[in-house]
Amino acid sequence: MKRKFVKALITAALGLMSISSWSAGAVSMNVPGSTDAAGRKVLTFIAKDPPGVRCNGNLQVAAEVANTYRVPIQLIPSSLAPNLPAPSVFYGTQMLAADGKDYNGAVSFQMVSDVLEVEGVAKQAKEGLLFNTNVRRNFDGLKDSIKSGGK
Repeated sequence: MKRKFVKALITAALGLMSISSWSAGAVSMNVPGSTDAAGRKVLTFIAKDPPGVRCNGNLQVAAEVANTYRVPIQLIPSSLAPNLPAPSVFYGTQMLAADGKDYNGAVSFQMVSDVLEVEGVAKQAKEGLLFNTNVRRNFDGLKDSIKSGGK
């Protein structure tokens, strides 16, 4: 019993730290399609036309998130969201990263995962193939190739 209480206390403390650090810089913007028909917040990735390195990196993060979480995700070219910075990432209307602002538009899986955990987003019943050793090696190779400009 004592062990469960300590674990719950630690989890609550970590959650509060995440909420306070995430909400301190929270910016809300008018994001098209920020909620789905069921009223759930949508994870939105806005990419430049054509996508650059940061945009491609964000799209790789979108794949990792979809592999783990049951969250609606939309990928929008900047031409369909002209008043929003690109690259950028939003959860609902809250900006997680944006060009020239927080994280200069680039997110990591951990950044997005932290927000989704705090929000209580459900995980996939079974993680997708991106965490299979062989698939992961190829996926990481692709990400490295994108970061190096295809060299």
